[in-house]
Amino acid sequence: MEITYASPSSLDLLRSSSSTASGSTMPVRPVKIIPLQHPDTASYGSPGGIGNSSFSFSSNSLFSGVREKIKRMTFVDWIDMFLPCCRWIRTYRWREYFQIDLMAGTTVGIMLVPQAMSYAKLAGLDPIYGLYSGFVPIFIYAIFGSSRQLAIGPVALVSLLVSNVLSQIADSSDALYTELAILLALMVGILECIMGLLRLGWLIRFISHSVISGFTTASAIVIALSQAKYFLGYEIDRSSEIVPIMKSIIAGADQFSWPPFVMGSVILAIIQTMKFLGKSRKPLKFLRAMGPLTAVVLGTTFVKIYHPPSITLVGDIPQGIPGFSIPKSFQYAKSLIPTAFLITGVAILESVGIAKALAAKNGYELDSNQELFGLGVANIFGSFFSAYPSTGSFSRSAVNHESGAKTGLSGIITGIIMCCALLFLTPLFEYIPQCALAAIVISAVMSLVDYEEAIFLWRVDKKDFLLWTITATTTLFLGIEIGVLVGVGVSLAFVIHESANPHIAVLGRLPGTTVYRNIEQYPEAYTYNGIVIVRIDAPIYFANISYIKDRLREYEVVTDKSAKRGPEVERIYYVILELAPVTYIDSSAVQALKDLHHEYKSRDIQMAISNPNREVLLTLSKSGVVDLIGKEWYFVRVHDAVQVCLQHVQSVRESPKSSDTSGEGKPNFFQRILKQRAEDLLVSELESGNNTNKPSDSTHDDPQSEPLLSRRS
Repeated sequence: MEITYASPSSLDLLRSSSSTASGSTMPVRPVKIIPLQHPDTASYGSPGGIGNSSFSFSSNSLFSGVREKIKRMTFVDWIDMFLPCCRWIRTYRWREYFQIDLMAGTTVGIMLVPQAMSYAKLAGLDPIYGLYSGFVPIFIYAIFGSSRQLAIGPVALVSLLVSNVLSQIADSSDALYTELAILLALMVGILECIMGLLRLGWLIRFISHSVISGFTTASAIVIALSQAKYFLGYEIDRSSEIVPIMKSIIAGADQFSWPPFVMGSVILAIIQTMKFLGKSRKPLKFLRAMGPLTAVVLGTTFVKIYHPPSITLVGDIPQGIPGFSIPKSFQYAKSLIPTAFLITGVAILESVGIAKALAAKNGYELDSNQELFGLGVANIFGSFFSAYPSTGSFSRSAVNHESGAKTGLSGIITGIIMCCALLFLTPLFEYIPQCALAAIVISAVMSLVDYEEAIFLWRVDKKDFLLWTITATTTLFLGIEIGVLVGVGVSLAFVIHESANPHIAVLGRLPGTTVYRNIEQYPEAYTYNGIVIVRIDAPIYFANISYIKDRLREYEVVTDKSAKRGPEVERIYYVILELAPVTYIDSSAVQALKDLHHEYKSRDIQMAISNPNREVLLTLSKSGVVDLIGKEWYFVRVHDAVQVCLQHVQSVRESPKSSDTSGEGKPNFFQRILKQRAEDLLVSELESGNNTNKPSDSTHDDPQSEPLLSRRS
């Protein structure tokens, strides 16, 4: 609550004014300011003291919330935490939900069967391992996963990553290649569980959306080109770089075969047409999920009827569900660690991102770390049943959501369909054309080419567009690992640059208010002679304190172009630092503030601090900066600081005139009354903002005559 009193600065000013400036043009009055509550350094050890809150924030506060949450948890809450499926099982409405979940699960299952075989081929594995990866992990995720609409299984990007790393260790026809893919699933699962349990999912936030978009766009192009061999009818080099792939395609052009190209192109056109109709026409939305199945059925039917010799087929696929086995070849685990981290990053960015978006649309809460743990458990169990890494799929999750899936039961139904496919349908898969599976992959990755994002970034933020371009280019020409590293490195470099060069604004007062805003954003805002108000829009720490000091020196010398009010003085006497946006200040910044204070004192400049938050004020108090600057120079509002500083600037301006005015006669009683009434009227108009619409007179137009101080109480 505001109170009216004479501040310590005002008292000193009153004493000096009464003795030296009896003929003052503006009488000094008490100032209405909000007193700032300073921390008592002696109470740092007390339980309720303000000084103890800094330590609590850095230690106890980090764990107090967790402790309180654990205390409030009941037995049911513990069950829900470890088995998220119990949340929807307890409230499941069989009559209302079952039919919807049945339809959604069946639709996704029909879509997953051909996609799983296609993605396994992309990973360099036999198609059966794609079916395995879409079997056990789905059931496990339905139990431990917290999302009710996320559809997990093999995806194109992870399949490309698997192929990229394993092709450097073993040939895809060797048994070692398959063993390493299964081992990689175990490693990814363990890493996801560890990150989920330690709640380390926030680490991926340092990878910007521009990096992810550029990476997925380049990866989609590489994936599509890698499937060209099934369309062209001849082998091309396996690589994650575009140049070797293009050289291989050009070099083998004389081996081009028309039949697979025509069949693949027709099937791709059919899939794309069905996808377009399913998206654009609501009554035909089922066509979107039926596209891959239609491609497989048409291709298989054509091959069974005409037996074209130039079209390669999938071949024999083992029948039956996978048996339990422990992953092997642990001696290669060290070389798989970077890829395991990369796949985990993809899982966090894609799967958790999709899951949170779907949870928001369906009105339930989702913990990203718990979701990551569920994915990890699914991959661990999947590795014991011959699965390679699985994660959430964009396309299948979208179909699941659009089909109306309500709970994880839709995932269980999808798993049942995969089980039926493994038990009964694998003999039919023998005649699926390779070009049909390639068309399914190409159709799936075409939506990942995010050129619209590049256009948007070019319009909105050139820096993010540059980041997108760098990531996409390096991924295309230097490979996936280097592309990701370069993209993340440049992204972190941008973050560090922004942190080391924070935004700093000179503030001015908006006419008719006590609000102070950036003079560049609000040109109508005006400043006061002899006073500079600076707002620092970032934490102050060792990396940016030098930049902040340099900018403060510039503001002291360089005159801003805004309108100026107040007494005419020739230089800066006061620098007011608005610290409301500053959330943290470290020891290096504290020492720099001390040096800056001494530097200002040597030039007869006083520093004032406005609106520091509790933690910043505690740090300044413990380090002695509060006492060094003076407690009377700490304020709750910028306006309070300006009022006190303006009094001092007025006294500086009037002190040289005191000797000249000492001989002048004092104004009579009626002159003093009229002048005081005019000042009070102008103050009330200023605070209400009504004076802006009235015709101006000489008193109002004079920028020096606009009073800032409040009326007497």
